[in-house]
Amino acid sequence: MTTARVLGLAICLASTPALALEQGEYRLNGFGTAGLTYLGGEDDSKGYGVNGQTTDSWRGDQLSKLGGQFQYGITDTIGFTAQGTIKPAQDEWQANVEWLYLSWQASDNLMVRTGRLRTPVYMYSESIDVGFSYPWLRLPDEVYSQVQLSNYEGADVVYNLPVSFGTVSFQVAGGMAKNRDIFAVDDMHDIDYNDIFGGNISLSTNDFGTFRAGYVEADIKANIEDDVTVPFFGNINVSLNPLDHQKGKFTSFGYQYDNGTWLTANEWTSRVIEADGSGSTDAFYLMGGRRFGEFLPHVTYAQLDEDAGRQNSWTFGLNYNLMPTVVLKGEYKRVETSGDSYEGVFVRNAQQTVDDRLGLAPAHNFDGDIFSVGVDFVF
Repeated sequence: MTTARVLGLAICLASTPALALEQGEYRLNGFGTAGLTYLGGEDDSKGYGVNGQTTDSWRGDQLSKLGGQFQYGITDTIGFTAQGTIKPAQDEWQANVEWLYLSWQASDNLMVRTGRLRTPVYMYSESIDVGFSYPWLRLPDEVYSQVQLSNYEGADVVYNLPVSFGTVSFQVAGGMAKNRDIFAVDDMHDIDYNDIFGGNISLSTNDFGTFRAGYVEADIKANIEDDVTVPFFGNINVSLNPLDHQKGKFTSFGYQYDNGTWLTANEWTSRVIEADGSGSTDAFYLMGGRRFGEFLPHVTYAQLDEDAGRQNSWTFGLNYNLMPTVVLKGEYKRVETSGDSYEGVFVRNAQQTVDDRLGLAPAHNFDGDIFSVGVDFVF
């Protein structure tokens, strides 16, 4: 099996199929990552990353995961898809149902799906757990840490329009996501997403790569709270970021290109949560790489901007194809922040956050060196 065919398999594991399976036909595939990561150079932060699992010890629970996908053709036009994963959430491993939906292939170009679906937020949203489908071992944190919701209950419509120079794809999605977990101030909290609505359009050209533009919004309800110690008040419970049905809006633009030798991936995003006082969060990354036989060196610059400060990073990676279905990846990422005690994607707990807001802690910028090594595989 050639690398190109295996990459196609990886993408099919995590995207809307072009055509439904025939009646009685089924497909069973698996994917996963086994990786280790380490944070050096940062003494005052407990960790780094979406779940805070990148620390000053070599750990495998930030990157490692295992998943499987099953598809079955109920009729020639109606299909069933289920995808499950086992991956860490903060310090515990959890089994997750990522996809569980029925699909109707109304025509060669039109598909309707209903059930549990991937949230169409990022360029790599549908392949976010299939590391084989993208060049990094860890996706750029500056962009991919912003929205932690990976799936929702609802429906979507996907329409593919063939044109002379490629294919234009339209997706419209709607639904809700109740009782989800969000990682904030070094702990897990409950969050609800109501009235989710999103849409995106992508142009896959024959010779010039793929362009994508997307928008998603939802009404968010959450209360990020914890017990802290405050001078003169002692131990009290404080609400750090209450969200009561406030609308969150997320806009993204992306571009990918891969001709087998040269490749690039680029994405810009903007997030706004109305009335939370944090302003907009803007982020982007620019990635380029070139293949030399079985080797792929690549470099990425990423930047995250908020009212409180900026995080920027450089990532240098080297991939090696051990087998057509297994890729060995190694990365070094240098992360720096600027601003008045701005932590970026570094993790502070509730007490550290309150101390900073009250001016009880000295101003401090965060920086660190992140080393990661692992393998991505499909089968």
